[in-house]
Amino acid sequence: MRVFQALTALLLPLTALAAKKPSGDKFQEFHSKQVSASAPLKLNDASYADLTTAPRDYSVAVLLTALEARFGCGLCQEFQPEWNLLAKSWVKGDRSGESRLVFGTLDFTDGKGTFQSLMLQTAPVLLLFHPTTGPNAKPDTQPIRFDFTSGISTADPIHAWISRHLATGPHPPVVRPINYVKIVTTVTAVLGAITLFTVAAPYVMPIIQNRNLWAAISLIAVLLFTSGHMFNHIRKVPYVAGDGKGGVSYFAGGFQNQFGLETQIVAAMYGVLAFATISLALKVPRMTDPRAQQIAVFVWGGVVLGMYSFLLSVFRIKNGGYPFWLPPF
Repeated sequence: MRVFQALTALLLPLTALAAKKPSGDKFQEFHSKQVSASAPLKLNDASYADLTTAPRDYSVAVLLTALEARFGCGLCQEFQPEWNLLAKSWVKGDRSGESRLVFGTLDFTDGKGTFQSLMLQTAPVLLLFHPTTGPNAKPDTQPIRFDFTSGISTADPIHAWISRHLATGPHPPVVRPINYVKIVTTVTAVLGAITLFTVAAPYVMPIIQNRNLWAAISLIAVLLFTSGHMFNHIRKVPYVAGDGKGGVSYFAGGFQNQFGLETQIVAAMYGVLAFATISLALKVPRMTDPRAQQIAVFVWGGVVLGMYSFLLSVFRIKNGGYPFWLPPF
């Protein structure tokens, strides 16, 4: 009996040494789990403490998140697939563990104690722990925190941030899987567009090549821009304003001011003048009846005279010192 007790007493220190795993063995254990799962380790309070407790001759990147819908963390839901992709790409490119980096994910439901100890009130939070022992050890044992306030939700900037803070070892790039659905959708859409164009070309091309259509579109665009339409959108001008006498003022004083209705009136005047000029230049010379042609010349000439007279009167409203005028206005 005494011999058995003596053997037990001698084996106790050896048992304690065997129970306390070296840091290198701990890294190999976590790294093997990563490789087999091909994803970041799913942590809880106990495994988080075991993974991040010093001494530690490896680095740890832990994402603290809140994925349940009741927490309403949209960024957590959006970033989680990118985080999984980053961990999978890194582990696949560094199967031997030369970078000595472990990826982990701690959800709020599994790590409430950790969230409380870190006094976290928002998510997601990314922490990077540097080694505390070994050639790459850092004197500051506190983890580095990544800032998600800029709304980053892709793996690439996170990969660049982690690579910048890791001193040695490979930095495997993010490898995105081939999106076959997008390829098929794009090819189908292109083939459909080519087929539609081939079928509709005999009917659509004559319309597209019509000079009168392009002339009308160009004329409308010119009228919009010369009348001050863009000025209204930039300055957010009022549509009309009071004249101070109980009435409504349609034209703003000064050439640096205008109203919305004023723009429409000026555009209408320019449109009438353009239509009258085009008619005098193109339509009237083709008329075969001399009397009708003469009447058309007088009618369109009167329209041009009246519109120009009204346009000059508007200029005089805008600037009382404008010296020119035409009858009847």
